[in-house]
Amino acid sequence: MISRYSLPQMDALWSDTNRLQVMLDVELLVLDAQASLGLVPHRAVQAIRRKVRLNLAQIQHREARTHHDVIAFIEHLESQVGPNGRYVHLGLTSSDVLDTALAVLLRQATTLLLNDLEALLEAIAQQARRHKKTLMIGRTHGVHAEPTTFGLKLATFYDEFGRLYEHLEAAKEQIGVGKISGAVGSFANIDPRIEDRVCRKLGLRPAAISTQIVSRDRHASYATTLALMGCSLERLATEIRHLQRTEVREAAEPFGAHQKGSSAMPHKQNPIVCERVTGLSRLLRGYALAAMENVALWHERDISHSSVERVILPDATIVLDYMLQTMTQVIAGLVVDAQRMRANLESTRGVVYSGQVLLGLMCAGLSRTQAYALVQRCALKAWQGNDSFEKFLLDDPQIRRHLTAERIHRCLDPRRHLVHVDRIFKRVGLS
Repeated sequence: MISRYSLPQMDALWSDTNRLQVMLDVELLVLDAQASLGLVPHRAVQAIRRKVRLNLAQIQHREARTHHDVIAFIEHLESQVGPNGRYVHLGLTSSDVLDTALAVLLRQATTLLLNDLEALLEAIAQQARRHKKTLMIGRTHGVHAEPTTFGLKLATFYDEFGRLYEHLEAAKEQIGVGKISGAVGSFANIDPRIEDRVCRKLGLRPAAISTQIVSRDRHASYATTLALMGCSLERLATEIRHLQRTEVREAAEPFGAHQKGSSAMPHKQNPIVCERVTGLSRLLRGYALAAMENVALWHERDISHSSVERVILPDATIVLDYMLQTMTQVIAGLVVDAQRMRANLESTRGVVYSGQVLLGLMCAGLSRTQAYALVQRCALKAWQGNDSFEKFLLDDPQIRRHLTAERIHRCLDPRRHLVHVDRIFKRVGLS
């Protein structure tokens, strides 16, 4: 991923230096396990551990000649340890090292993502509690519907990202599978006990069965989980983008003191951060599709998945790390205009309470069809005219036959929409 969308900790995790170090960890743990089973001399393993050092430039120079990254890696190790080099990579195939190391890296990356998600959940929770009873208009189809609160709007995101946290934990568990089973997964050249011991040391589970590789449905499922998180981040970003529109102006992402909005129009304050998150979510969905294409490989495997994964798995975790931290900053610094929310709520002169009046008439004995016709007639007059919905209701003799002025006034009281807010917050863990 380009540096613009890479944050230091995740970027370092996927560096060539760290990737090779994890591969070396796998090779050394295999040697330890082989020595413990009497298959390799302990003194040879000790000597290898003392002498072996990684040099990225030298490995890359060898790879340019061999056109095989793992062979270049092994030759580099052998060149440092002399005759004991014959024990390095003994009984293994390249994917034993690559897939097991990849599982370690993905688990480490997922730990960072879970930390990011915790921070975002906390930022959402703080804003939701702050605006638990900040009244605003709810919109369906982009049109004013009924009153809600900004806190309730944020609480839906808190609940959604809470579910995604559980999905991500499950994905971390599912992807945490290694294999040390040889060229086609039959353990012909390596003892299965070595796989058990190496995976346990690395915090992985040994694959129940493998070919030359760990089956790629696991990686497709993992990438899909990250893409789903991107979808939810996009939903949050899109909500803020809509609320920041000039005609709405109810909430906006933070705007720095020295920030510029447009090269041509100095007045502009654009939701560029949320738009950036929206765009990056498209990458994640593309990566998920590419991961699905990697599932159907030839026989015990081909290598068509390798080039894809070298791009999509580091990039997906790096991008999501960036998106999560970026949206956390947006939510923590969100500019909320409660007065504008109230003004927009009142801008349609009360028609947004039509549902309450409908229910009042039905409770008074009218059928839904009869009540709907009466309420809609008054609502349309209010939409099209300059008087309030309440005035048209009070002036309608058929409605007044069933509802008193006091009952109509109660139907139009926005506080009715605050009655159960505390209960809803408790249900989603925000009490």
